[in-house]
Amino acid sequence: MLSFRDLSSAFQAFNLDGKPAIAHASLSAFGEVRGGAETVLGALLTETPALMMPTFTYKTMVIPPVGPPDNAITYGAQQDGNRMAQFFDPDMPADKTMGIIAETLRQRPEAKRSMHPIYSFAGIGVEDALAAQTLDDPLAPIAALTEAGGWALLLGVDHTVNTSIHYGEQLAGRRQFIRWALTYQGVIECPRWPGCSGGFNEIAPHLEWITQKIQVGNALVQAIPLQPMIEIVQEILRENPMALLCDRPDCERCNAVRASVERESGAGAV
Repeated sequence: MLSFRDLSSAFQAFNLDGKPAIAHASLSAFGEVRGGAETVLGALLTETPALMMPTFTYKTMVIPPVGPPDNAITYGAQQDGNRMAQFFDPDMPADKTMGIIAETLRQRPEAKRSMHPIYSFAGIGVEDALAAQTLDDPLAPIAALTEAGGWALLLGVDHTVNTSIHYGEQLAGRRQFIRWALTYQGVIECPRWPGCSGGFNEIAPHLEWITQKIQVGNALVQAIPLQPMIEIVQEILRENPMALLCDRPDCERCNAVRASVERESGAGAV
């Protein structure tokens, strides 16, 4: 069973230099941890006093009957899902796919949370990064951490949950979308919605030379500096605009990106 000391010693080995970090974590990946999520979070905060995690709230999302074309969404679909949608509230729990460690961070008394109705982040010591987020710029907190020389931490998870790669996609000019959220002010439009992350593990070999790794219990824990990672994402997409897309034939977002690249290639060939 892992203890607080085991975890803090492991995280200390990364030598993060007190820089801020965005973390993605799976508690179950570690195996047994004495004290559970609180222990992992506490150990992490001893090495990264400025810590942010995604606390997205997909239950607020609705699909309108009509909307802009070429938006990688089937309008009028999932009407039952719309009826089950919940109004966004700052105290709303993070979606379960974010993991119990992210929700534990959100519940900390000293934690702050950004106000995006779908794409919120919570953190401690990252108030300026959280405040930078707007509806028009949901990835601004990641941009702020990147500019501050921060890190992406993957705790027992892989790159398919590495949200920071979306920021690299955005800078590279990859196709983005619009989604909608239910709020007490009505249904609001959320632009600059990123694409699918199902193909993000393709980037792993390109990041080997900048990635620190350590085995903690059953979990592989990785620390990647944000700035070079974001630059590598942009370089990969410049060389191959189809890179990092998933291979599911029914993925509307990845198919929309492919179609966009093909249109641009065709226009350039004229």
